[in-house]
Amino acid sequence: MKIEGQVRIPSGCAIAAVISRDGNRMPGATIIKAMKPMHDRSNGLGGGFAGYGIYPEYRDFYALHMFFDERATRKSCETFLKERFEIVKSEIMPTRKIPAITDEPILWRYFVAPLKSVLRDLQLDEKEFVARTVMKINTEMKGAYVFSSGKNMGTFKAVGFPEDVGAFYRLEEYEGYSWTAHGRYPTNTPGWWGGAHPFTLLDWSIVHNGEISSYDANRRFIEMFGYKCTLQTDTEVITYMMDYLLRVKGLTLSEAASVIAAPFWSTIQGKADLEEKNKLTYLRTIFSSLLITGPFSIVLGFNGGLMALNDRLKLRSMVVGEKGDRVFIASEEAAIRTMEPSAERVWAPAGGEPVIIQVKDGAY
Repeated sequence: MKIEGQVRIPSGCAIAAVISRDGNRMPGATIIKAMKPMHDRSNGLGGGFAGYGIYPEYRDFYALHMFFDERATRKSCETFLKERFEIVKSEIMPTRKIPAITDEPILWRYFVAPLKSVLRDLQLDEKEFVARTVMKINTEMKGAYVFSSGKNMGTFKAVGFPEDVGAFYRLEEYEGYSWTAHGRYPTNTPGWWGGAHPFTLLDWSIVHNGEISSYDANRRFIEMFGYKCTLQTDTEVITYMMDYLLRVKGLTLSEAASVIAAPFWSTIQGKADLEEKNKLTYLRTIFSSLLITGPFSIVLGFNGGLMALNDRLKLRSMVVGEKGDRVFIASEEAAIRTMEPSAERVWAPAGGEPVIIQVKDGAY
């Protein structure tokens, strides 16, 4: 019988990320390498990547990455999109056939701009309009699924190990100033293409290692504001929570972190700074239903930056390293060393304390 120390206990899932503070673009092969030493954290039921700055020639358009179950579904969805958007480019997503990736759906991408006449009639800003459109397709259009919907960014995910998913999508042909990656070890939900990470809405993307016990409370709250959680997975609800806090409510990244990984009441009461104490009390009181409980480490990607965050008790591993203008984040230091062998100042962030990296203004 094997005992602890003789068998690897991966604590599920692998996450990794890299970003250039100067906005320098790097090939997708960089982030694929990071996933190889963490292979045993996945079980082949989901892998994926998000890249930022990968579509500079279409930077002003929303890039819709979509799964379709058949050609007729794509045609009907395209008709729907034409009623709401100007489609400036429509194409099959470039992939390569590899034995490890099977049963792929029809993979298509559209670069679109909301029709101004439709925005005017609905009296919506374009981000809210795109978010509602994504929800409508994913909940009402059987056989169609939008898995990426941001500007100048894109998500690539599938059922498989992340290294194979990267090869399948030919990520070495893309360049971005920021990349995130995930290798999935699903616990409560089945492995399928839409259930792989990252989960996205607009330019927000989440990769997550952990299992949140507050899922139902978080889901019930967020669905009051028009979000539809259709996948029964905690990472989906985290993505919508971040969109609600950051885009809809206008919180800062640090404030949003203080909501989902709120300090204990005893910690708040012990704050000497009265202004900070009052702010933390307000956030924990007003957004109490958005506190995430249970073990987690997440990386939030967005246009111009990354935020890494552990649960308050740091029940999932996460390390950060730096080298030059690059910052690296991963579940294991080995992944960072694979991307940059001479990485410096490698440290493990404290539980509940966000690590926020933003690209210099104008650099991306």
